[in-house]
Amino acid sequence: MESTLNFEQARFNMVEQQIRPWDVLDTSVLDLLFAVKREEFVPAESRALAFADLELPIGHGQVMLQPKLEARLLQELAVKKTDKVLEVGTGSGYMAALLAAKAAQVTSVEIIPELAKTAAANLKAAGVANARVEVGDGLQGWSAGAPYDVIVVSGAVPVLPEALLGQLKVGGRLAAIVGTAPVMEAQIVTCTAPHTYSTLNLFETVVPALQNAPQPSTFRF
Repeated sequence: MESTLNFEQARFNMVEQQIRPWDVLDTSVLDLLFAVKREEFVPAESRALAFADLELPIGHGQVMLQPKLEARLLQELAVKKTDKVLEVGTGSGYMAALLAAKAAQVTSVEIIPELAKTAAANLKAAGVANARVEVGDGLQGWSAGAPYDVIVVSGAVPVLPEALLGQLKVGGRLAAIVGTAPVMEAQIVTCTAPHTYSTLNLFETVVPALQNAPQPSTFRF
């Protein structure tokens, strides 16, 4: 009982001290952070740190992003109950669970088979029925369900892959962290017309790059 209370207090503190101050004020997002149990998606040895304002290692050189970062992207994407969502970089499955609570269907693609297996088990244990995990390189796009209303890249990419942009519906939104350290920008890219996009820069941050992320073109003289 005590540990449950500790988790609930830690969850409350996370929302009030980390997430609200980051301009996450959408009540549907805040409510979701209470409903989806973050501690159930972190490795057992890290559960005490589930609500800390830091990246949590989940093995294979990958991390869970900071809670405030995930919450802010979720708010800015304004996911609707009719939306079909693609996530690239499943990790622990936590972001997929948050997205699934707001969307019709989530396909989450993970390049590391062991992480995909763990994430699928985490989602099943959490009772998430409308998210499925696939193994593959989602940065190449995922044509099986395309086009998508929402695409989330859960990690950094030096440049946005054209393959992903091309799988957005008109009116669709893509969230990604773009750039290379020390300067990366969290962005929402909206498809305003066929092959036409507008970009909203949200905040600067630095997070680990996804495996196989495309590199910017280099010019040699």
